[in-house]
Amino acid sequence: MAMLKLMISVPKGMKVKLDALRKEGTSASGFIRNLLEKEFKHRKELRS
Repeated sequence: MAMLKLMISVPKGMKVKLDALRKEGTSASGFIRNLLEKEFKHRKELRS
């Protein structure tokens, strides 16, 4: 799958929390991708 870049702005507090995920072995990009996948799957299930 080809990846594209997406630039978003988040509040400082949220960025601090995303940075803390790195210590748990999760990148901010990976975390956000996972959230988006879950949301889109949920929306698809609601339409079915």
